[in-house]
Amino acid sequence: MFFQETTPDTSGYMIAGYAIAFIVMALYVASLYLRARNLNQDVTMLEEMDKPAPPVQTNPARQARKSQTKSAGNKTAKPVTKKTRKNY
Repeated sequence: MFFQETTPDTSGYMIAGYAIAFIVMALYVASLYLRARNLNQDVTMLEEMDKPAPPVQTNPARQARKSQTKSAGNKTAKPVTKKTRKNY
C-alpha cells in the first residue's frame, strides 16, 4: 500500500524555477552592461575635461603694451582699503 502512490509531477515547478533563475541572470548581465557603458562615458567625459584649454587670442597691440610694461618693471599700485571695526 505504501508503494502504490505515485510521485507528484513537479516538472512545472522545476521549469518555473529555471525560468526565474535565467531571468534574474539576464537582468544582472544587462545591469553590468549598462554600468560599463556609463562608466566608459564618464571616463571619456573626464578625459575631455582634463585636456588643457586652447590659448586665448588677444589683441596684438594690447599684448605688445603688456610686454613693454612688464619689461620696464612698472607695477601699478593697488588701492588699499581699511576695514572699519563696528562696535556692537
